[in-house]
Amino acid sequence: MAKENTMIRLSLAATAVLFFSGCTNGYSYGAPDKIIIDTLGVDPYEYQVDLADCEEYAHQVSVGEETAEGAVEGAVVGGVLGAVLGDSGTAKRSAGAGAVLGGVKGNKRARHEQDRIVKRCLKGRGYRVLN
Repeated sequence: MAKENTMIRLSLAATAVLFFSGCTNGYSYGAPDKIIIDTLGVDPYEYQVDLADCEEYAHQVSVGEETAEGAVEGAVVGGVLGAVLGDSGTAKRSAGAGAVLGGVKGNKRARHEQDRIVKRCLKGRGYRVLN
């Protein structure tokens, strides 16, 4: 019974990670940091237009897909390790834990890539990005 509860909790956690990463991707490009630029000689209106354009490019990186791929990869690796180190119960628990960790890692990787895209885009348009 305790093993089943653990698996249910891990499955719910993995589902939550996938769900919330997909939801947040639709509203914002998801960069973890605020972009800081040198504002000397910058027209604030033009900057906002350029920033919006760059964020649209960043939307091409699908946070939901990257999170799901990370969860699948983590589940496979966790399941294999669990099977090698223990029995089928250990394999199931390890797969669940691997799915959660892999999903979080995939989500973080995708958001980092979005952040890099926005910064590169702004630099390409002549802005001095400070962070």
